[in-house]
Amino acid sequence: MKKLLNTVYVTTEGAALKKDGENLVAEIEGAEKARVPLHMLASVVVFGPILVSPALIGTCAGRGISITILDRAGRFQARIEGPVAGNVLLRRAQYRQAEAAEDIVRSIVLGKIANQRAVIRRALRDYGAEMDPAARAGLETTTDRMATILRRVQLKDDSIDLLRGSEGEAANLYFAIFDHLIRAPDPELRWTGRSRRPPLDAMNALLSFLYTLLTHDCRSACEAVGLDPAVGFLHRDRPGRPSLALDLMEELRAPLADRLALSLVNRRQLRAGDFRQMEGGAVLMSDDARKLVLTAWQERKKEERLHPFLGEKAPFGLVPYLQAQMLARHLRGDIDAYPPWFWS
Repeated sequence: MKKLLNTVYVTTEGAALKKDGENLVAEIEGAEKARVPLHMLASVVVFGPILVSPALIGTCAGRGISITILDRAGRFQARIEGPVAGNVLLRRAQYRQAEAAEDIVRSIVLGKIANQRAVIRRALRDYGAEMDPAARAGLETTTDRMATILRRVQLKDDSIDLLRGSEGEAANLYFAIFDHLIRAPDPELRWTGRSRRPPLDAMNALLSFLYTLLTHDCRSACEAVGLDPAVGFLHRDRPGRPSLALDLMEELRAPLADRLALSLVNRRQLRAGDFRQMEGGAVLMSDDARKLVLTAWQERKKEERLHPFLGEKAPFGLVPYLQAQMLARHLRGDIDAYPPWFWS
């Protein structure tokens, strides 16, 4: 099985990255703060004004180590990578099936809804007895309604548009009860609804940041197996949007990003003071909070789970790569269907 390589996240404004022999070196005001062997790296992600030396850029490009540049809020700005190493025959198969792939879309939707439902069921199991009876009843009703949607998606021969409608219906149910999953005492951390570009409250800021990290990993996974990350199945094509990477992350949002966000808040590792509101209404995390989240994200990616299709344990961080690999095998005709990843 593929080895889980590291992603280096650089968040300190004014830091400098350079190549020293076979190592990436991070410096702040001329003092070395970190040194990482290049052969252990899969990617580098920098936030805000970070200096990256030309020598490091050239070496990373030549070795397949991507460099992603985000602004201070975590919004994508640019990506530096070497020559595309895709398989042209695989990409031709991807393009041919992109317009009529109900089976692939159905698998993605099944995986996403099942994993969202599993997050709710885990909350009921872990602290349902402590919940307000009305909140507990609301969660139980939502899991029942999501189970009905799952059966409908699995049994009916729907078009892609109808499958998208089922995915949206389940997402609305899930986020309608999301506040019941938050146990933090801070009123500023309550959930009132999904907001993006920009996030307008603390929980949305946290989720958006984690979704950015997950998108990066899914895009890298697509490219690693030779797929075009811009041509998706569930997500419609749009200039500049990595639609296939967004497809892959749908199954993983709830168990990787949402669960981590809830854990950090419910364990009071993040509090209201870790977020600040900007003049335009956008809410951002503090630098210290961002570092805490990145550390927790890296630890989360090391946790192992049984891959239901392969029958082997794999770290969370490898799941995007394994799913991209399964999709490539299906597009080539090596397996009959794309197997979704179910969290348990």
